[in-house]
Amino acid sequence: MLAELDAGRSVDGSVEQQVVDLKEEHGRRDKSGRVGPSQAHNEGAAKELAAAAACMANTPGGGALIVGVSDSGEVIGTSLDSEWLRHRMWELSGRSLTVDIAEQECRGHRLLILVAPQAVEPIRVGGKVRWRVGANCVEVDPHTWHAKRMAVLNYDWSAEASMVPVERARPAALRKARDLLFAAGEPHAAELAGQSDTNLLRRLNVVTADGLLTNAGVIGFVGRGEPCIDYVRRLHVGGDSLVRVRRHESSLLEELGEVFSALEASTPTVHVQRGLVIGQQREIPLRAAREAVVNGVAHREWGIQESTLVEQIGSSLRVTSPGGFVGGVTPANIITHPSRSRNRALAELLAALRVAEREGIGVDRMVGDMVRRGQQPPQIEEISGPSVRVTLVGDDIDQPWIGWLGRIQPSQETEDLNTLLILRHIVDQRWIDAFTAAGLIQDTVAVATGALARVGRTMLDGRPVIVRLDGVPDTAEPVWTLSSASRSRLHALDSEISRSRLSPSRESTARAYVLARGRSTELAGLVGADRTNVGTVLKGLEDEGVVRPSWPSRRGKGFHYVRV
Repeated sequence: MLAELDAGRSVDGSVEQQVVDLKEEHGRRDKSGRVGPSQAHNEGAAKELAAAAACMANTPGGGALIVGVSDSGEVIGTSLDSEWLRHRMWELSGRSLTVDIAEQECRGHRLLILVAPQAVEPIRVGGKVRWRVGANCVEVDPHTWHAKRMAVLNYDWSAEASMVPVERARPAALRKARDLLFAAGEPHAAELAGQSDTNLLRRLNVVTADGLLTNAGVIGFVGRGEPCIDYVRRLHVGGDSLVRVRRHESSLLEELGEVFSALEASTPTVHVQRGLVIGQQREIPLRAAREAVVNGVAHREWGIQESTLVEQIGSSLRVTSPGGFVGGVTPANIITHPSRSRNRALAELLAALRVAEREGIGVDRMVGDMVRRGQQPPQIEEISGPSVRVTLVGDDIDQPWIGWLGRIQPSQETEDLNTLLILRHIVDQRWIDAFTAAGLIQDTVAVATGALARVGRTMLDGRPVIVRLDGVPDTAEPVWTLSSASRSRLHALDSEISRSRLSPSRESTARAYVLARGRSTELAGLVGADRTNVGTVLKGLEDEGVVRPSWPSRRGKGFHYVRV
């Protein structure tokens, strides 16, 4: 249609298809039909285009809008700001619609091409779900949408056939694939690496019966012309780039290999002492860093031309990948939510080459590797665009914590992510209960209760690592805290390297405990103080309106404060 328009031939509403729609910028014509000036930020146009693009996205295969052409085929152009428009459409769709916007010159006018990839879940704009029937957008009931498109919901762009023959696979990409398979050290992987180029690609499921590469095969072994990854290394924010990896004519596998090498070369090694032995660890765990990068390419929206941005600045690593969360995944459930990918075939290719985990446990690995060293868990968030951003902060490695974990028995228990998260929370915040643990491990209260029971059976120097807090009524959910023995051991390890461990103040502990538990009776035991010594803290919280006395007289056995 663009070629027809550029050639000056007639293209109007009669030739609109189910996958292409002509759109004139809203509000530009007066009552007489004359065309007025365009606006960079046109709210009316954003609303109209968000509804039309959502309609396309709700349709099998998605579709495109050509903005700047009237229904009669007149090319009038548009001055809409593409970045503002994409973000505004995302907001208007309840942060569900991601479109790719490209500019196109046509007969002296600027057009915008909005490509709306197929939605995994129905997208609502204005509270309604619409999809394309012929050249029209028709409202559909969400239940009908799900029922009729159950098979289509499994659509995977990366599994679709491309127009690229298998012979186009780059020799360097094939060599990289074989290197990865040999490095796995598995007989099956080594046997696969020994196959001919065509057999290797076929057995990796990236070749169709017609001898064409799938889209996953093109991304992995040929490339897309534009860089898949843009890696930059800086010593500090705003500093000059010391290392840059941005390859225009390269495959994803080649780019990943080069980025992994840059990460390894740019991530400093620090000395860590465990007892009498001094070992070395990276400032950021390389496995966690690789998982962040792989996730950033495996699950991204490939309909957007932007590269996955990998920024290594100082002691932090930040990976920003185009496209928001998909399939119900959020920062609050990403550890335990079943793996969802826009690009299952691409994710399976990376898993087959031992680059990524087939089971989708990369987030577990990132979290575990960071917490096991006493560092903050990865920060995973959805930002405007939309994009998903993962940040790993390689601050000081907590050597006493590593040594303390190493003394816990049975030792395999500290390999469990739930155990690590629970123990770290107790060390940092003094206490935990099943409700707090459930949010921490992103699972149910029942699972959290079981996890706490397992941690409660662990031992350190022959004594329990954690114990139940005294004074909690039998009818209330138990509260767990470090035993005096395990707390003393951690303090001794801190003293060996003159580390001053930051602990929450009595005021902040009291506030958090009362807000979460609704009572103060056992607070003195939690902060290791006499009951009279926490009275001043609680009185201060009363003055702030956080707590109130359980009865007005403030006297007698059992008197306590409760949450307002």
